[in-house]
Amino acid sequence: MDSDKITIHDIAKLLNIDSSTVSRALNNSPRVTEKTKNRIIAKANELGYQRNHLASNLRLNKTNTLGVIVPRISRHFFSSAIAGIEETAYKLGFNVIICQSLELLEREQSNINTLLANRVDGVLVSISMETENYDHFEGLKQRKIPFVFFDRHCNIPETSSVLIDDFKAGFDATEHLIIKGCQSIAHFSGPLHLEIYKNRFEGYKAALSKHNLDFNDALLFSSRLMEQDGIDNVNKMLALSFRVDGIFSANDVAAISAMQQLKREGITVPKDIAVVGFSNETISAIIEPSLTTINQPGFDIGRSATELLVSQIKNGTKHTTNEHIIIHANLIERNSSQKGKQPKD
Repeated sequence: MDSDKITIHDIAKLLNIDSSTVSRALNNSPRVTEKTKNRIIAKANELGYQRNHLASNLRLNKTNTLGVIVPRISRHFFSSAIAGIEETAYKLGFNVIICQSLELLEREQSNINTLLANRVDGVLVSISMETENYDHFEGLKQRKIPFVFFDRHCNIPETSSVLIDDFKAGFDATEHLIIKGCQSIAHFSGPLHLEIYKNRFEGYKAALSKHNLDFNDALLFSSRLMEQDGIDNVNKMLALSFRVDGIFSANDVAAISAMQQLKREGITVPKDIAVVGFSNETISAIIEPSLTTINQPGFDIGRSATELLVSQIKNGTKHTTNEHIIIHANLIERNSSQKGKQPKD
């Protein structure tokens, strides 16, 4: 007999007892005597019986499964966040289904439908760069499926999130460049309809204002912050009629490709132009010059977001909304921002 197909009915037939008694025994019910219970468990083990946890959970209207949507698994921050999510979910008795939107709204909407079809108990999501329509999240609310934003979020009433203080991080990155001697600082921003990039931009402007430097909108370059965007932004920046001596990029990918393009143009980082990135990608510490960046603790963010979501799932209809957790992010100073210094060979 195939052990994968053994049912409680098979065990009941072999022992000549009711299926309901087998079910109670396997669920450790006090309604079954210890002698009968031991006999049933022994036969179940002998046959290699495995409980169908999915069917059991569905009867209880839960699957103990969390859905996760990220823009790109390949990004260090998101892979770190997923590690924090999976480890925490496992400890709390939940499985995880991971989807990626690839920065596309349509795919993000499809991800939501896939997770609904798999009857997840809750969703963790970091939205795509295209996401301006939030109807698919309203659909989750209507179905009473809790969800928590992490990193990238939407301003939807009665939702929860786990974030860093993007305003302060943007301020710290820009002030660091100013302290190092930069006076004309370009900002490579992501799409400004997204809260994280809007807040990093506001932090950039606040640092300029604190140090009596005027904001010049010619120094704002908004893009999807992909590798090619870093190159294109540098080319646009170098075409300006005035000199730029610093770059604050809202992610490391664009910062690194920008440094490579500057090198191709014969411009030395950090002697001529200092650079600060954001997110502390693994490569940031080993490129030359090494990249000064804002460290986003992805694992901690993933862990906190999972704990918050599971607490909402377990509280059911009484779950707390509008709960926002801020995780500390710090600037890691490396060689790319040491203004006036030659990079190491």
